[in-house]
Amino acid sequence: MLHLRCILVQLDYAFSNAFWSATLTKYKDRIRQLIGQWREDDGATYKSWFLWDERIKNFRSIRRGIAQVVEEIESSSFGVVYRGSSLETIVHSIAEQRQIFKGADHAFLWKPKLRIPDIYENPANQKAFGRLLDNCSCCDNAEEVLGHIRDIDALKIKGLGPAVANILYFLHPTLIPPFNTAIVNGYNALTGSKVKLGSWEQFLAMRSGVLDLNDDYRDVFSNDLGAVGGLLFDIGKGRYPVPPLDDGDADDWISRLENAREETAKLSKAQIAQGENERSHSEVQAWLRDLGLQLGYDVWMAANDRGRLHEGRALGHNCLDHLPLPISTSTGADAIRLIDVLWLERDDGNVAAAFEVEHSTSIYSGIVRMLDLALSGSDLHAAAGLFLVAPDSREAEVRAQIARPAFSRISDLDISYISYGELERNRDAIGRFGSGLKAIRAVARPLI
Repeated sequence: MLHLRCILVQLDYAFSNAFWSATLTKYKDRIRQLIGQWREDDGATYKSWFLWDERIKNFRSIRRGIAQVVEEIESSSFGVVYRGSSLETIVHSIAEQRQIFKGADHAFLWKPKLRIPDIYENPANQKAFGRLLDNCSCCDNAEEVLGHIRDIDALKIKGLGPAVANILYFLHPTLIPPFNTAIVNGYNALTGSKVKLGSWEQFLAMRSGVLDLNDDYRDVFSNDLGAVGGLLFDIGKGRYPVPPLDDGDADDWISRLENAREETAKLSKAQIAQGENERSHSEVQAWLRDLGLQLGYDVWMAANDRGRLHEGRALGHNCLDHLPLPISTSTGADAIRLIDVLWLERDDGNVAAAFEVEHSTSIYSGIVRMLDLALSGSDLHAAAGLFLVAPDSREAEVRAQIARPAFSRISDLDISYISYGELERNRDAIGRFGSGLKAIRAVARPLI
């Protein structure tokens, strides 16, 4: 029942059962009203993060990164530092998941004076952390996941607390909610609980209440606990006022709720830039789509971008509706279909070129999708040119990511960088006079 009883028992009044029931019903109705306002707010986490296409695209890459962390720990090749490690790569990718995960990497930064988190220089603790990730990757029900969490909690590893839940969320989004200070604050404010940070026991208690909340409002939330986590985050950040229990405060609360929506409708500079980023990303995808068609290729647009509009036209316009069967059934097909743009030979369906547009989000996910294509075990992709397309200012960042130990296998691939500037300056000439990949390679710079 939402743990709302916690709120009511804190009041100084003696409630009859009938009055308690009526009060609880009104409170739950106000929560529904709150959720409705939140879902319609363009600046709140529901639209800006939960419904964000890149959020879904990053799940597979983060899961693959988790598998690499496990493999390195098991083989004793993980090392004793966080910086430059495969763990830093995936946690950094999580931290870039817009505002809700901002700061997710703080808990994993090595603090030598405190010797936390104690998974870098303590081999036994590091192995236990690897087992947690591996075991949770392999199981598929709540009982097993919670059992593995209790196992790691029993070891009392310094500094390895519920922040790990942000990694586990990407393994089991229907079982584990995201976790940070704002989410805890929002949960406590909404339910009257007193959950504290840093304790797995407290996290599991909060998880139980989050599941209750999600079940009570499943029709406006989701099976994915990221949605309810987003609401709690926005409440915890003070974006939305918590509903009152007292009818006398209801009018004031409704006024504040309306004001909150009006305020967030005035997009901040950061949100405006975010919208411009997405438009630019779509614009570059449209350039590559049109260029591929001009050069005589079939074009595949990322499955979750096909309906996105650029200049009034869907990005999937004139593109393939389905990937060729050998590709759609190959290893890594789920990731391949999310690559931003594919050019395919019209006669045999082979992939001629793959493009990942990395405008402002993590380069990590795009590289992983390239790896999935190249390592899918099919001759259809063997000769494909792989291109990371990014703003001119991101070349150094692209090269730094490629140089990470986590991407050592990419050294065998034909992967290049194309700057926005080079593509924009030369795309008309390439489309008119180019043939095959020769011209596009001429404006690209090798990354290996």
